[in-house]
Amino acid sequence: MKTFLVVALLLCIPLLVVSQRQTQRKIFPYSYSIDDLPNGLRLVTVPTDQKNLVALYIVVSTGSRNEIEQGRSGYAHLFEHLMFRGSEHYTPEERDQILKRAGASDNAYTTDDRTVFHEVFSKEDLDSVMRLEADRFQHLKYDQSAYKTETLAVLGEFNKNSSNPFEKLFEVLRETAFKKHTYSHTTMGFLRDVEDMPNQYDYSLQFFNRYYRPEYVTITIVGDVTRQQALDLTKKYFGDWQRGNYVPDIPVEPAQSESRTAHVDWPSPTLPLVAVAFHGPAYSDEQIDKAALDLLAPIAFGENSDLYQRLVLREQKVDFVSPSFDDRMNPELFTVFARVKKPEDVDYVRDQILETFKRFSTELITQKKLDETRSRLRYSTALSLNSNEAIADNLAPYIALRRTPETINKLFDLYDRVTPEDIRAMAQKYFREQSRTIVTLNYKPATGGQTQQ
Repeated sequence: MKTFLVVALLLCIPLLVVSQRQTQRKIFPYSYSIDDLPNGLRLVTVPTDQKNLVALYIVVSTGSRNEIEQGRSGYAHLFEHLMFRGSEHYTPEERDQILKRAGASDNAYTTDDRTVFHEVFSKEDLDSVMRLEADRFQHLKYDQSAYKTETLAVLGEFNKNSSNPFEKLFEVLRETAFKKHTYSHTTMGFLRDVEDMPNQYDYSLQFFNRYYRPEYVTITIVGDVTRQQALDLTKKYFGDWQRGNYVPDIPVEPAQSESRTAHVDWPSPTLPLVAVAFHGPAYSDEQIDKAALDLLAPIAFGENSDLYQRLVLREQKVDFVSPSFDDRMNPELFTVFARVKKPEDVDYVRDQILETFKRFSTELITQKKLDETRSRLRYSTALSLNSNEAIADNLAPYIALRRTPETINKLFDLYDRVTPEDIRAMAQKYFREQSRTIVTLNYKPATGGQTQQ
């Protein structure tokens, strides 16, 4: 019997070692708690040993993806602005004064899938800042005059962005690659919709009533705070917030059945631009598709890739080439952007990018290169979690997608399981000619415009 127990204990030792190793390898090293209020609001609290400071990130799982009605794009971004226009109990000036006295830095941003409002301040001011935020989320107040002023500011931002050829290239790429899904428009929206915003005051109230509801919101508090403190304040100021009942019917993008191209004539001098994109998978912390292509992106198109070394360093035909493949709620584009030094080299650069996509659909990367890529990704991610604000900022995209920090650990577990064969299989699956979109941009004096082929 004693012999059996010894053997059993010895057999358990490797399991304990593996368990400890897995715990140590968690990419998100901080303890956290999750509390769900009855109204659907979620609180994520991450206490740290960084004293006195607190980062408050309020993540609204609403972005341009939620703009499903024709003629009504750009409203998620508009509300990033309108949320600073005052509330029932605080004017914009009063709000600014409270934050100024707290020494708080505050801002917001919008993407396809989320709108994020964030502040960093002293822990003593958590009560007052939570009260301030609760008022604007539940009792936002703006009249038609303030609304029109903000819509004109958004139009000005649109026009400023439109002076950047990369922005125009990206806009045309989205509209060409997506025909039904709302990813067809950028976060800024279509120009015609932004120009019509001043006439849509009543619709803006409807948009706010739909999406600024507790079931769409996750409050993330990181820093010198306890779970109980955070929960008590959240219940105090957000507990009476009424749940909504609106669920958008996001259109599904049908499989692309033919390759597409578009070209932009740019009216002022600029270097030519090329974008080569394939429809890829949505974010997942369970399916290996996205994780495999995440690891392929730097190997095939990053600064250490053969393509970069050839086009940028040796041949010096481009001054910029980079992949883009963001984590998105729905299937996203795997895109490679390049800026070409001479117009006569555009076709060559495009073909070299296409050849690289094709190469990794047939060729296996080495295990060594895969391991090195995983290691760099893990190291850079861990290194980025170096302050309360950085932790909250890194969490925000994942909170919008899955409402829990644990999705980061699950994602990196997926990365660890990816094999060279997985990467090749996913390249074969997604890098198909019929799912490809290519957009180019070049300087053309006199009249500008867009032509599609």
